[in-house]
Amino acid sequence: MTGPSEVVASFDDPADNLAFDEALLRAAPEAPVLWIWRNTDCVVVGRGQKIEREVKADVCASDGVPVLRRASGGGTVFHDPGNLNITLVLPGQGLSAKAVRPLEALGELMTATVAGLGLPSRLGDRGLFVGDAKLCGFAVFRTRTGLLAHSTLLVSTAAERVGRYLTAAPADPRPLDSHRSRVASLADHGLRKGVADVTAAVRAAAAARLGELTAREPTAAEREWHSSLRHTRYQYPQWHSEGAQRE
Repeated sequence: MTGPSEVVASFDDPADNLAFDEALLRAAPEAPVLWIWRNTDCVVVGRGQKIEREVKADVCASDGVPVLRRASGGGTVFHDPGNLNITLVLPGQGLSAKAVRPLEALGELMTATVAGLGLPSRLGDRGLFVGDAKLCGFAVFRTRTGLLAHSTLLVSTAAERVGRYLTAAPADPRPLDSHRSRVASLADHGLRKGVADVTAAVRAAAAARLGELTAREPTAAEREWHSSLRHTRYQYPQWHSEGAQRE
């Protein structure tokens, strides 16, 4: 079995990044994989969520902010270059019982990252909080061969931008609705760290938990899955609007 790795890849189109995120899991790696990435401005809803309950679609359209859908559950998030995304893929076999609980593994990773940056934090409802404000959101996706957990980490994204595009909680709560929380970035907490510094903190925390990470390019299987998922999902408008997949 190969050791843990960090895949080095980035794409200009946010939909391509979401496709690659899922491709890392579909390629069924034999060892943990870390991917750290960023998107241009977009809103990303969870797999089964209703856009009209989560997103101010008219404001997004006016501002040219695409509304996209990911494969994992969890709540709706706003992405921009001030928001760091962290993906952790774990094999479904060959790991300890603790390691195959992806939200716990990701929670430990992000807690250690934030502690390394000098901030106390606590794990809450599918996220990491500093005081009463959410700093990181978590989501998870499972297949028969592995588990994917990913997190957003607000480095410098302004809370006002998040509120501009996401709705308040509907009056009739439903199980798949986002759990709304006040958000605040590292910058809001007085931590003036750039994306490069925060990325280094994520890598250090991951290496301490997973072992030394080997930097690598995408494998052939990851590239093939990326191409397939772009066709069936992420470049298909009905996937984003309705969750429907192209045959």
